[in-house]
Amino acid sequence: MDKYADRHEAGKVLADNLKTYANRQDVIVLGLPRGGVPVAYEVAKALNAPLDVFIVRKLGVPGHEELAMGALATGNITVFNDDILQELDIPRRAIDKVIQSEELELKRREEAYRDNRPLPEFKDKTVILVDDGIATGATMRAAVKALRESKPGKIIIAIPVAEETTCEKMGKIADQIICPLRPSFFYAVGAWYDDFTQTTDQEVYDLLKDLHHDPIHR
Repeated sequence: MDKYADRHEAGKVLADNLKTYANRQDVIVLGLPRGGVPVAYEVAKALNAPLDVFIVRKLGVPGHEELAMGALATGNITVFNDDILQELDIPRRAIDKVIQSEELELKRREEAYRDNRPLPEFKDKTVILVDDGIATGATMRAAVKALRESKPGKIIIAIPVAEETTCEKMGKIADQIICPLRPSFFYAVGAWYDDFTQTTDQEVYDLLKDLHHDPIHR
């Protein structure tokens, strides 16, 4: 395979690579909103595992928001991309302003997606952390760092696509990485999907609700 049709197909491909974790009581699947949730939905459904979200917000460089200077995760965990901060010499005041803005959006998403449900218990669990791909890795690093605070038994990063060197870096912070597509010339996550339409808040909510109302996946 050199490209995915859409996020749902990508999730099914990931699930095929995670069969050893099917029907286990200690497994939980976490999608990174928004694009990671349709992928995670297919993984959770195939593995007969509970699905939830773990919310992480990219901290974009002021004026160049697509470039990540770090990321913010549930649990007030912040991870910085030190190379970017040093190269661009971004003032602390500007960094704090971005963090404040993203904290508000993180809180909004938690309320919108999770119906104020408490986070699941991660201690001693095998957590499969899913996104639709990795570019800089700042978002995933923040998620892993935040999850480590809860002392899970194992963290598995499961992503449909990332550059080989990025996979190697992610493998150092996780206990296992699953990434079927590892192009040497990456460009962008969306380049490896035929349909990379932006996932909406409503879609995230509906996918979570679908599995939470399925008694098998509670």
